[in-house]
Amino acid sequence: MSTSEIQMTDSSAAVSVDNPAPVIEPPRKRTGRTPKSTRGNFEMYGWLFMRLSGIVLVVLVLGHLLIQLVLDGGVSKVSFAFVAGRWASPFWQIWDLAMLWLAMLHGSNGLRTVINDYAEKDGTRFWLKMLLYTATVFTVLLGTLVIFTFDPNIR
Repeated sequence: MSTSEIQMTDSSAAVSVDNPAPVIEPPRKRTGRTPKSTRGNFEMYGWLFMRLSGIVLVVLVLGHLLIQLVLDGGVSKVSFAFVAGRWASPFWQIWDLAMLWLAMLHGSNGLRTVINDYAEKDGTRFWLKMLLYTATVFTVLLGTLVIFTFDPNIR
């Protein structure tokens, strides 16, 4: 056998006589019978959501801070009446709602990734994610309810 020929080893990986490194075969091509992975698409969309929501959150939060701290007189002006006046406008309701939803979903997606990376047992991972999803849904629903049902005439 010449040195340019390939020999099979006990581990059934192709190895060249000149180069002892194993030869890596190209990946299989997707056929019509190959099942599509939904998890891969979900992770890609989660990754994309994190980038886009992060950009929108930067704009929303910096705009919020600029308006609250610079243009409206600072933190000393923030009171119940200030919030009541602000939430009388649908524009500010939508602004705060977008900040709430994006911040909660962005943070929850990030924490979901941390749980997937560091929770070793399937049961632990499941219950941590259920706790995370419950807290996220509760906070988003309660925050949405407060924003849209806020009554400035509470007596």
